Amino acid sequence: MSPGIEYALGAMVCFGLGDLIYKRGSAAGVKPHHLLMLQSWVFMPISVIFAYLTDTLHFTWATAWGGAAGLCMWVGFYNFAYSLKLGAVSVNAPIFRLSFIITATLAILLLGEAATRAKLAGIGLALVASWLLLGGRAQGVTAASLMRVGLATVSVGVGNLLYKVGLQHGALGPAMVASQAFVFVPLGLAFTASVDGRIRPPAMVWRYSTPAALILFAAFGLLAHSLSIGEASVVVPIAQMGFAVTAVLGFLVLHEPVTLRKVTGLLCAVIALLSFATAW
Repeated sequence: MSPGIEYALGAMVCFGLGDLIYKRGSAAGVKPHHLLMLQSWVFMPISVIFAYLTDTLHFTWATAWGGAAGLCMWVGFYNFAYSLKLGAVSVNAPIFRLSFIITATLAILLLGEAATRAKLAGIGLALVASWLLLGGRAQGVTAASLMRVGLATVSVGVGNLLYKVGLQHGALGPAMVASQAFVFVPLGLAFTASVDGRIRPPAMVWRYSTPAALILFAAFGLLAHSLSIGEASVVVPIAQMGFAVTAVLGFLVLHEPVTLRKVTGLLCAVIALLSFATAW
């Protein structure tokens, strides 16, 4: 089994839960920029405290890659949250999590990681799974939704690669996560001030931003650790296949329609996971 798989699987579950929280917040009328801003207020102190307690709060020039990743992640998560106002989570989450194709491709082209049969098979199966989960336009795909989630997908794909670059240059995982948080907070404040003209989000946003911050802190921490010991073209695809978790939760919690097509898509996602895990 490839190194870092167990941590990537943990990140996958956390990312899937995070996507569901985003959808619940969107359905409740929470504005994406409010969600991200308050999420960052919880995420940053947790990440700093964790790094301090584990003696990994060491900032070098390499951790600047974490800040660059933070910019990409903010753009990605904002547009993903916005897209959920326009489409079903079982549709948009698979598209969003296809960001791993961007990461895997860039890792192979720029970082010299091997393009093995297992990786190519896993990417192909994940594409099939996503296509099956998408269904048709009647299931919630609109042009506006696709534009938002497409931008989110590319942004997060690049952000994940920047994580790997920083770790390769000696940055520590918790410090990278904290560096990302340091970028998130001012971006959230500046964007909210420019849109609303003030910093006064509704109190009900905390109901969604707090659990989202906790879940995503765990997700990014696990992802960073898996990237420190494994290949980006293996562990990122596994972590980003949280769309399978989100789709199942969408069926069970949000009562989105269950079809044979979507069940087949989930089976393809499981086979894709096994393919990445072997990485022959």
